[in-house]
Amino acid sequence: MRVVIVAVVMGGMSVGTAELGSQSARDANPERPTFATHAYTVAPGFVEVEQGLSARGVSSLREATTWDVNLKLGVAPHVQAAFFGPLYARGRGGGGVGDLGMALKLGNDVSNHAALAAVSSLTVPTGSTARGLGAGRVLGGLVAVVSADLPAGVHVDINAGPQGIGAGAPQWFTSLSGARGFGRLGVTLEAFRFSEGGAGARLAGILGGVTFRIANWAVADVGGVTRTAAGTPRQVFLGLTTNLGRMFR
Repeated sequence: MRVVIVAVVMGGMSVGTAELGSQSARDANPERPTFATHAYTVAPGFVEVEQGLSARGVSSLREATTWDVNLKLGVAPHVQAAFFGPLYARGRGGGGVGDLGMALKLGNDVSNHAALAAVSSLTVPTGSTARGLGAGRVLGGLVAVVSADLPAGVHVDINAGPQGIGAGAPQWFTSLSGARGFGRLGVTLEAFRFSEGGAGARLAGILGGVTFRIANWAVADVGGVTRTAAGTPRQVFLGLTTNLGRMFR
């Protein structure tokens, strides 16, 4: 269950407080803190790093903690590669690295206010199954994304697709997130759901977060998750996204 959550989260989480037309290549455009991803990609040759600390659990937030990292590379126009995963995770069985993976995002701008994307992801069993840090197998995922800027400064991201491919019946992931910016400050709200599948039980919840743009190239976030389905872990998180600028051509 938790392995699939990590794969989706690090595959992309959206803030969506900036319109595509107003973005420069050096502006940080986080995919966190929500479970959803937006349809936009890092500019070619640019590198962006997302990292976050989270505590989660069904009965107590002390059940598990993670340090998640997502390294995003702009490969070509509208093409982004990402390397992600929990570099450190602690559960009831102990701590260590979790399952790491990579994601490929292919995007397309429909207009100045809307975009579409497909995100494929793959995780490998680098985490210890004995300590409950990994799935013990390769898992895949594929998500379709719609992003749009609506009137009154509201940004919306819609995600849908199978996750946990390779562990029997896939879990179908759906999410709807909305965000609005107020100067440097932004707020975001998301409803998400994972159907029951071979990789885990049915999960559903509501995520709320607040973002703050420290500089054009750095965005911080803080927030939490409350469950709407039994067995879904509650969560609190704190994160930072930094655009490192052009690193290659």
